[in-house]
Formats: sequence, C-alpha cells, structure tokens
Amino acid sequence: MLSAVHLGQSPTRAAGHRTSHASRIAYSRLADRLASLADLTADDLDLLANMPSGIAHVGAHQAILRHGDETTQCCLLLQGYLSWQNPESADGQITSICVAGDIANLHTLHRPRVDGNLIALGPAIVALVPHRFFRELAARSPAMAHALLLMLLADHAIQRNWTVNLGSRDALTRVAHLLCEITTRLQTVGLARDFKLSSPFTQSDIAAACSMSPVHANRTIQELRRCNLLQWQGKTMTITDWPGLVRLAGFDPAYLSMRSGESDPRPARPRAVPADVALA
Repeated sequence: MLSAVHLGQSPTRAAGHRTSHASRIAYSRLADRLASLADLTADDLDLLANMPSGIAHVGAHQAILRHGDETTQCCLLLQGYLSWQNPESADGQITSICVAGDIANLHTLHRPRVDGNLIALGPAIVALVPHRFFRELAARSPAMAHALLLMLLADHAIQRNWTVNLGSRDALTRVAHLLCEITTRLQTVGLARDFKLSSPFTQSDIAAACSMSPVHANRTIQELRRCNLLQWQGKTMTITDWPGLVRLAGFDPAYLSMRSGESDPRPARPRAVPADVALA
C-alpha cells in the first residue's frame, strides 16, 4: 500500500490534509492534463479543487510502489519524473515514464494490485489521492469520468508505442522519439513551452528506457548534439531544433490522444539518416 512508510520518509502533510500551494499545483497540473483529453467545463474542473491529498517529497531512485503491492491511493505527480521499471530486470529496465500531471497508477482504481516498481528518476513531489475521490468524481461528472477513461487509454497507447520504439527503431531514432514524446507531454501541462526542460533522466536512464548500454546511450546523445538537435548542460536539456528532432524520430503525437490544438508539434516523415550517424 502506498504510504509515508512506503515512501521511505514522511510526507510534508499527512494524508487528507494539504497546503493551499500544493493543492493549487495538484489542481492545475491535473486539470491541464484532463482538459487536453476531453472537453471539460469550468464546473467539471472546479470539482478537482476539493481533492484530498497527502503531499510527499520523494528522493531520487526512491521506490513509491513495488511489484505485488495493493494500494488504495493514486499517485499524482506534481513535479519531477517517475518511472515504471521491470522488477525482474537486473539493470532496472524502464517501461514507461511519468511527467507532471500524470496519475502514475490510475489503473489501480480498477485493479489495486501493482505490476512493476514505481521509482522516482530524480527528486520528485507527489500527491497521494485516495481512490474514493476519483470514484466520487466520476460519479458526479460524466465528463470527468470520460476524461479519466481517456487518460487510462492514453497510458495504454503510450505503452504500445514504447513497444514499437524498442522493436523497430534504431538507437538514434529511438532516443529522438523518446525526447519528442516527453517534451510534448510536458507542453500539454504548460511546461517546456520554450523546448527547455529539466533533464528527464541521466544517460543511464536513457539506456534503461531505450534498451541499450550506457555507453551506447552516451554515443547517441553526443550524436544528437553533433547534429545540433539538442543541448544538454547539467540538469537542463534544450531542444535546439524541434522540427529536425521530429523529422528524425518520425514523431506523430496522435497516439497521445490530445485534442486538436493542444500541442505545438506536428507529425513529420522520418528523414534519411546517414550511415555514419545511425547507431544501431
């Protein structure tokens, strides 16, 4: 079960209490995410203002949920990045990444048992929201019920696309596609509008997410830099040529299920990559 003990440290507030600042952040990020998926009225979104939550600060690489746990709370990410990891992988294979505004374990509303490990990629802030709130929210607002369903379906679509990413793209295209997806999802909740983002992960995390060695991941990132597609300085990543990165990745955001006009990126055909650039 998701709890302060499970997080390894006490939340800043006990479950059921919240600071006004934290609740505003939780409301804003989640409202943006849901509104990107469905047509919601101001009255629908106002229902989120009464969301009960315990706010927890989570350390880098700290486990929030572990494989086999059963939970009665949803983990809403307010700041930072979380990852689902394969519990049977010795190198911590990453199977999906959560950004601000995501409900990392929304599926536990329907099946409380957890498959996989939910791990913070770096320092993160989460809101722990009782399942009962989302059930009551869905009961009070058919539009909200529909938005939550679309959010769950989008999570599954992202997972399917990750399978394609690992199975049919070369290393350079694989990493480019991952960066396009993360940037687009951040823009949906009002972040990374200038294509500058807090680095989602270390190069070792990229390796774990793209099924390659850390050395290979380093070479791939260096190649993207050499092609003037991105800069990575310290903990900040800047996409310096968004159209070029989109072309390289063949990125089409349609699978993210965002309503028309919610994102700047446009689908593009993959460009040919010279043999000395493509890193298989």
